[in-house]
Amino acid sequence: MKHKPVKQSSFYKVTGDSIQRIKKYCPRCGDGFILSEHKDRFYCGNCKYMETKKVPK
Repeated sequence: MKHKPVKQSSFYKVTGDSIQRIKKYCPRCGDGFILSEHKDRFYCGNCKYMETKKVPK
């Protein structure tokens, strides 16, 4: 197996009757494209959008 399978249940949090997103979505591509989370940034593999994290000093 080349890639690890992704658990879709890790992207959402279900509480009672509501569902909350845990991961961030790409602002350029829209819903359905989840940003990957790295140590210092968020990254979209589809459109190459990058957002840096604010690291406390």
